[in-house]
Amino acid sequence: MDGEFARETGMDLATVGPRLRKLRGERGWRLEDLAERTGLSKAYLSRLESGERQPSLTALFSVARAYDVSFSALFESEPEAQSSVVTRAEDGPIQRGNGLLYSKLSGGNWTFNLRPLRVVVPADREGETIYQHEGEQWLYVLSGRLRLEIADEEHVLEPGDAAHFDAGNPHKLAAQSGEDAEVILVACAVPYLLLKSYL
Repeated sequence: MDGEFARETGMDLATVGPRLRKLRGERGWRLEDLAERTGLSKAYLSRLESGERQPSLTALFSVARAYDVSFSALFESEPEAQSSVVTRAEDGPIQRGNGLLYSKLSGGNWTFNLRPLRVVVPADREGETIYQHEGEQWLYVLSGRLRLEIADEEHVLEPGDAAHFDAGNPHKLAAQSGEDAEVILVACAVPYLLLKSYL
């Protein structure tokens, strides 16, 4: 049935692997992260990305849902590389996720490894999300006081303080002293080929 669907729509299911790998790299996810979000095994996902296995439509729909992209986006060609991006103040709408408020400070596509954000950690935030992903992270406190936990270490950062760490370590952010903390946060995914755990 998958073969018939592919023929009728002109989709080449065997060539989707590099696109899947690129999407995962853009998000800085490990194969384990994607497996958890899709319910598919790490080994199966690895074979899909390498082209060793032709994906089923069910698997592709699960992956598209995990990446929050349309099904057809899995078959689109890569956009042209960008050499520069300017983001105006009005270009970055405030979004909410995991109890944080944030706006993107760059609209750059896959060409760029850095993912800069302006983040507000609300003082009245309920619970603390543990973050853990491939790559590096750097943050700079603009206002308020921020409690940063990295693995077993805890730091309280004041305005003007910065932290740079391996984002593969579990880390948490929390506002201190009853006021919101505002930070500039820059995440950098490690290029796929350098991640030995993926090979």
